[in-house]
Amino acid sequence: MILLLSLIIGVLAAIIGWQWHSTRKRSHSILEITSTISDIMKHDTAEKVLVPTDDDHIRQLLIQINRLLDNKQKIFADYARTKDSQRKMISNMSHDLKTPLTVILGYTEKLNQKPTLTEQEEERVILRLNEKVNSLIALLNQFFDLVKIESEDYDIPLSKISLSEVSRNSVLEFYDLLVSRNLRVEIDIPELPFYFLGNKDALQRILSNLISNSIRYGSDGGVFGLTVREEGEFVALDVWDHGKGIAEIHQEHVFERLYTLDDARNPNFQGSGLGLSISKRLTEEMNGLISLSSSQAEKKTTFTCKFKKLTY
Repeated sequence: MILLLSLIIGVLAAIIGWQWHSTRKRSHSILEITSTISDIMKHDTAEKVLVPTDDDHIRQLLIQINRLLDNKQKIFADYARTKDSQRKMISNMSHDLKTPLTVILGYTEKLNQKPTLTEQEEERVILRLNEKVNSLIALLNQFFDLVKIESEDYDIPLSKISLSEVSRNSVLEFYDLLVSRNLRVEIDIPELPFYFLGNKDALQRILSNLISNSIRYGSDGGVFGLTVREEGEFVALDVWDHGKGIAEIHQEHVFERLYTLDDARNPNFQGSGLGLSISKRLTEEMNGLISLSSSQAEKKTTFTCKFKKLTY
């Protein structure tokens, strides 16, 4: 009987000792985790909490803590990127607004000198003033359009539309301008309608931006092209020209807000840098992809939009 009691007491003592050791080990791990997290937060590092342990519960806790730290780093990186983007946008927008406003101010001051102006000079100044005001209004409208598109509550209703038909109509709208620029127009739009789930107004806006961009920056190549084609399960639209091309250093930035290609394509024209950003956003709203292919050696630049083809 005494032997049995002694055995029981020994087993209980062993269990208590093991529990005490486990509790102490767990407490030590928790203190180490707490200290590591405190250091990470204090120094704002991208370190992970690495504490060796055999405790499954502690390991699961470490996994969730490290996932939380990864998420924190991602949020901070996104915030820094957004802040930098906003800073650049405000800086570029200020520059883009300041230039036409300065010109407008110059014209209004010239009009105040009415007695010294001839009737023809006055008409010329008024005409240029009107052009600058309209240009400024267009710039502001583009900026506010982009802000609306990027807002979470912006909605584009999607329906079955024909890529071929909308592309054909868009080229017709620009045809006179293309001809007036002495551009050879090469169009390849099949009779097949090539349907996809999109928005007609949004697609027209995209085409207008891409065609205008090609005329503005690529007209020195003497040719403008538009192709509608199938690409596997997608329908694709190519807008291309034989201008001087876009340097590789610029290609990854062309869809950024207020990034202009003046130095990259044609220094004689100054764009707002908003048209391609709007085109990218609208393409994405229709679940499509937009990309750029450009070679200065071959002197060809192609903007491509791809959408999932509807087969019914």
